[in-house]
Amino acid sequence: MAITKIEVPELFDFGSDNSAFKLPTGTTAERPTSPSNGEMRFNTTTGYVEYYDTTDAQWWEIDYVPDPLTVDYLVIAGGGGGGISGGGGAGGLRTSYGSTSGGGASNESSLSVTVATNYTVTVGGGGNGFIGGSWPAIGGSGSNSIFLTISSIGGGGGGSVDGGAPNGLTGGSGGGAGNTGSGGGGTTGQGFAGGSISGGQVMAGGGGASAVGGTAVGNTAGSGGNGLEVNIIGGTGNFYSGGGGGGGDPRSSYVAGSGGTGGGGNGTTNYSNAQNGVTNLGGGGGGGSFISPYGDGGNGGSGVVILRYSSAYTITAGGSLTSSTATVGTDKVTTFTAGSDTITFS
Repeated sequence: MAITKIEVPELFDFGSDNSAFKLPTGTTAERPTSPSNGEMRFNTTTGYVEYYDTTDAQWWEIDYVPDPLTVDYLVIAGGGGGGISGGGGAGGLRTSYGSTSGGGASNESSLSVTVATNYTVTVGGGGNGFIGGSWPAIGGSGSNSIFLTISSIGGGGGGSVDGGAPNGLTGGSGGGAGNTGSGGGGTTGQGFAGGSISGGQVMAGGGGASAVGGTAVGNTAGSGGNGLEVNIIGGTGNFYSGGGGGGGDPRSSYVAGSGGTGGGGNGTTNYSNAQNGVTNLGGGGGGGSFISPYGDGGNGGSGVVILRYSSAYTITAGGSLTSSTATVGTDKVTTFTAGSDTITFS
């Protein structure tokens, strides 16, 4: 059969035609027996376009290699519950998005991930606040949140005014002290310690992602340490991981501590219950009041896991996770608000 050589490139101009140019197609066994350099075909056995190289006497596949997939993250653990009357510590905060210099949380690197690979995501729950009449009346610590190798530690529960447990618990951020106790320690790179108390009838606030929990000043309980602004979801003013405010004695003119910016619950110095930490912000629960009928400590707010990645990719999440995805510029942002399961990128 005669071979026609087309030497004018314009002959291949298909104009506005939106159809496809079809290559010769066949199995590996059907390859030409005496191929020439540069011959190209679609191999139905391998599923790849291939070309022949006479130098190597080899058919080479033309394989698509996607750009490396890097993921920015914000991983926040559940906040600690308020004690009687120390405020709960905020859930630990770890992030690779934006600057966190000067805060308890340290700036970290984005993660490289591989498509079609399972990665674990866990959203930690908040710790329970103390319930009046149960001793020792310390708040419960929050649960950890996880993405891949990133684990954020649950916030420490607030300390008790009585019952032999005045110290706040250690956590991502530490719980505030009750009575003459010490604030719980924070975790390096995740949050600050809770406030301590030298005496008095109002108690300390829980630590936050960017500040130590406050101590009592006069008749005012310590405020929760402020959280950190991380705008991974877009916009501004997105604060997370604020500590719970301290509570105190309802019999006198004492003032409750305010929750820290970023979801911390307010404490109480009356017989009503303290404020819970805010859901999915990892805020610490406010400290309760310690005279019967008690004002309960607030529950810690649940954590959250937020991932930001190229919009060319899609996340598929296991059925035990609750999530939503939004597009922000050229990226997608997926927010996981509850559950634990695996995810894959495609």
